[in-house]
Amino acid sequence: MADVEILGIPQSTYVRAVRIACEEKGVSYELKPFRPHSPEISAIHPFGKIPAMRHGDFEVCESKAIATYLDLTFSGPRLIPTTAREAALTEKWISLVNTQMDSTLVRTYLFAYIFPKTDDGSPNRQVIETVKPAMDEQLAILDRGLSRSDYLAGSAFTFADMNLMPILFWLQKFPEGAAGLAANRNLGAYYERVSARPSLRNTVPPPPPPSQTKPN
Repeated sequence: MADVEILGIPQSTYVRAVRIACEEKGVSYELKPFRPHSPEISAIHPFGKIPAMRHGDFEVCESKAIATYLDLTFSGPRLIPTTAREAALTEKWISLVNTQMDSTLVRTYLFAYIFPKTDDGSPNRQVIETVKPAMDEQLAILDRGLSRSDYLAGSAFTFADMNLMPILFWLQKFPEGAAGLAANRNLGAYYERVSARPSLRNTVPPPPPPSQTKPN
């Protein structure tokens, strides 16, 4: 029997982040592929977003909250370091990605390809060209953040990296995103290196089906 249940579709970057966290901690889990706003998700998340988690009679939503719970409940490598500086850097990068970069890189750029809202279903070139300068700026910020260390928060692989890598996975599948990773050498090398971890290989998501609603 699995230790926890992770609720949410596997294509979601946030769902994959908590799956990676489970893999890194050695926590067995069952993925239940409920979509956003399904009754099962809305019963746990007040805004119907994914992921959600069940552990016995305990339920919680939001990927960072789930990661914190996993970190404090189960043994294994720390997802969030206990030293002040590394913990602060981990929280910093999680916040920057979730509050700024997710909107640009996922909700705008990636959705312009995956959910284009064009009459013929082709990529929304107007949105892509408009968001590209902000995307380039944010990839450069990540590149500079990786210029002095192997990972975002220093020498250890933390939830900051687990939170970012699912986004980079989807970015490199589209032309401007792939070019951005190639142009930012630290970021590109980081992506290739971290992608080889078993936790990343074990959680590679399938392509989104054409009829799929927007993931969270």
